[in-house]
Amino acid sequence: MKNQRNSLTSLALQKFKKNFWGVFSLGIIACIGLVSVFAYVFAPDASKNANQMHLSIHSKPPGFQAQILTLPSSIKSEQSFLSKLFFGAQNTDTEIPVQSYEVKDNMLTYVEYASDGLQGIEKQINLDRFQNSDYKSYIENRSFIFGTDKYGRDYLSRILIGSRISFFIGFIAVFISLVVGLLMGSLAGYYGGKVDAIIMWIINVTWSIPTLLLVIAITLALGKGFWQVFIAVGLTMWVEVARVVRGQIISAKEMQYVTAARALGYTDYRIITKHILPNIFGPLIVISAANFAAAILIESGLSFLGIGAQPPMASWGAMIKDHYNYIILGKPYLALIPGICIMLLVMAFMLVGNALRDALDVKA
Repeated sequence: MKNQRNSLTSLALQKFKKNFWGVFSLGIIACIGLVSVFAYVFAPDASKNANQMHLSIHSKPPGFQAQILTLPSSIKSEQSFLSKLFFGAQNTDTEIPVQSYEVKDNMLTYVEYASDGLQGIEKQINLDRFQNSDYKSYIENRSFIFGTDKYGRDYLSRILIGSRISFFIGFIAVFISLVVGLLMGSLAGYYGGKVDAIIMWIINVTWSIPTLLLVIAITLALGKGFWQVFIAVGLTMWVEVARVVRGQIISAKEMQYVTAARALGYTDYRIITKHILPNIFGPLIVISAANFAAAILIESGLSFLGIGAQPPMASWGAMIKDHYNYIILGKPYLALIPGICIMLLVMAFMLVGNALRDALDVKA
């Protein structure tokens, strides 16, 4: 039996590998997952939430370049390497975009950046402010590949760090939906009768409420925040899993191997977990891939409505909300870039789900 299961698994893997779009989409998901975990390594602005603002260079187009003067702070943050790697650096320095600068009599004179042909304010600072008076190492020509947002933050960095919420909400929401859905679906399908009637009533009531409305209600009850959204989305997606599990178990419990397990005196728990669930694992993988995509879209919608991740935390949905009015102001890329990112990630999960469905189909 074990060898047969292994051979079926290897056959499914071979079928999956032959699906170009499935493998390609899995590669996209892996790349986005790697970027989301190590976002602060790839992001040009490695400060916490990439929240370094430069209001004088707001809403600049992709490829914009500017000279940035960094004024070191006397306050030094003590932060571990792992904290910087996964949560960003606590930047206490002040960054100022400048148009020009010159040094004279131990004083650095600079002109602040001003857009639309305006003249910036001229200011001076003593060179003693810099370590060893080496002011040149504190001035750099910085390129903003995706431009800047309406607060002058590096847009590429915000996109990279914003991938975390969209990516990880899929995992957490699917995990919650699987735990609740497997429990409810297994009980309803295996025991039937009144247990099935009660659980199906709960499923139908939950199913009848619009998903977005239910998520908003749960979010308002739990409060606005990062983890509250994850839990709320997960608690609204279990009904699909429960219905699939219930239907599969109703069919599987009449099989001969289940009858044999009962005759051997196995407990209901062992029959469900060791014999039935492993044989209905295929449909669960497919619906989990679809739920990944649905969770990303729901979170984006919540962030767009202002209920999801709260500022200054980066989120693709919130970035669309902040900049959708720029579409008619001649800067549509500010809303299109996060929108395209959401589309790519959702499409990748859907294509992987389709590929898994074909690979796990024993009739094909």
